[in-house]
Amino acid sequence: MSEKYTTEQLNRAAEQFSHRCDFVISVADLHQLPEADRDEIAFAGRSNVGKSSLINALFRQKKLAKTSGTPGRTQQLNFFDFDNQIYIVDLPGYGYAKAPEQLVKKWQAVLKAYLRGRPNLRRVFVLIDSRHGIKKEDLEIMKMLDTAAVPYQIVLTKTDKINSAELEKVIQSTVAEIKKHAAAMNDLLATSSEKRSGLEMLQAEICSIFSNFF
Repeated sequence: MSEKYTTEQLNRAAEQFSHRCDFVISVADLHQLPEADRDEIAFAGRSNVGKSSLINALFRQKKLAKTSGTPGRTQQLNFFDFDNQIYIVDLPGYGYAKAPEQLVKKWQAVLKAYLRGRPNLRRVFVLIDSRHGIKKEDLEIMKMLDTAAVPYQIVLTKTDKINSAELEKVIQSTVAEIKKHAAAMNDLLATSSEKRSGLEMLQAEICSIFSNFF
């Protein structure tokens, strides 16, 4: 992965991510979705995987996406306008959530309906906590995206929390699992929001999706 992009491309991507990214709307029901008038990418993952922290780190904005130490805090689809060109979507965490069961079921249903039917969704970045690897809930989302033919890419998070040997084992097992899924992209990204490692590669990967960025 390290040789996929040139230094010039990495620098251009970093410059692109210095442009404005602003919160637009929180969506609790599908009828609230913004008009599908531009391409968008989404970040999905289990509760407390670090989605909001990663989005903040990508744009170097500490309070762009709301973060919390409480799993399941993100309970709606949060849309952000990136440079008046695309939407970035912070999806509600799946899996454990500290909220009433009926509320959890409601936002999980909205999440799944969005992932199945959003016509302008170009790619989903499925975040996996490197300390735990792919779990049952992750496989459910991955299989659903396979069925819907929505391209997705695995991003390992919190890689600073484990040693290099453990990380390598997680990378190998994750790569092996990726090969079983039709809509999963082969390239695996390993990141740490806290240490800012792997972020430039993720920025470049996002920019590569859109011809007007690269």
